[in-house]
Amino acid sequence: MSKLKKYLPWGIRIFIFLMFMLSGIAKMFPIWAFEKQFVDLGFASWCNAPYFARFIIALEIAIGIGILQPHFLKRFVIPVTVVLLAAFCVHLTMQMIAHGAMSGNCGCFGQLIPMTPLEAFIKNVVCIALLLYLYKHVNEKEKGQNNFIYIIVIYLASALFMFVFFPFSPCKSTEKVVSEISLTDTVTNSPEAIDTTKTVAVKPGNTDNKDASIKDSTPIVVEEKGPPKIKSRYSSVTTFSHKKVDLDTGKKILCFFAPGCDHCQHTAKQLHDLAKKIHLPPVYVIFMNEETEKIPEFFKIAECTFPYYIMEVPTFWNMLGSNADTPGVLYLWNGNTIKFYEGLEANEFNVQEFEKVISNK
Repeated sequence: MSKLKKYLPWGIRIFIFLMFMLSGIAKMFPIWAFEKQFVDLGFASWCNAPYFARFIIALEIAIGIGILQPHFLKRFVIPVTVVLLAAFCVHLTMQMIAHGAMSGNCGCFGQLIPMTPLEAFIKNVVCIALLLYLYKHVNEKEKGQNNFIYIIVIYLASALFMFVFFPFSPCKSTEKVVSEISLTDTVTNSPEAIDTTKTVAVKPGNTDNKDASIKDSTPIVVEEKGPPKIKSRYSSVTTFSHKKVDLDTGKKILCFFAPGCDHCQHTAKQLHDLAKKIHLPPVYVIFMNEETEKIPEFFKIAECTFPYYIMEVPTFWNMLGSNADTPGVLYLWNGNTIKFYEGLEANEFNVQEFEKVISNK
């Protein structure tokens, strides 16, 4: 029993260290997903979400390191950790009441380890219980020997690490980000909006159709009529891969992808494979300005290359929709949104359904 009392506090400290370090590191990859949580919850705008995200992750890393050192362990580090976990529990309780105990990913371990609000709540309660035990049985430095500068240095070093290794471009103002986007487009699913088309067969090997994405025996689809042309929220993007494009004219497929998102890569591959079966309207990609060095790898995995445009993170999410998620796929006709897929849940991209929509079935 004496050995248990001797080594158990250190076992708890190591466990808390690992939990907070894992939580902080998991939120870094990708960090934009953690930033988006603040925006979706209404805690921050896209102009200040990057600051909140980095300071919170730095706090988690600092707590993980601070729990292993002896300075102000009982008078500051453990109480602050308990209060932080209790605040998370309150937030999780509100989320469970609003959306259900088993709905979605709480983001405690980022995208690395998906965890429901209930699972995260239980985890936090267990950690609080362990910390309360630790508070009673751990020893800290004698009064007068504690030095708060150690705590300050740990946090400042953690914050410096976050801002140096995860830089971002500050936006000028939230109002400017929102004002750049026109919200005049609508999702149109009525039969009247999706008019008839005329199909003209093409012999294999014909390369006269410059708009065709696949030069084989895929039929050319000649559009006869369509919905009235409108100015969409996407019309401000006029250049893809250094070529001028009018997204509000004719049929277009517009995708919102993150370069490092494997689900986005899979969706791009599905579009490429679908283009081998049927004629697709031109496909254009808006990439989030995050991990852009992965764009060549993205197209290598997707086994295709689409014209693309790189957009700053705040504008990207405002244009896609603050409650929407990647991968985003839109079927546009004269600026009207005929079909909109987003995220990985109820409205995720369905290639079989999309084929029917494109083929007017």
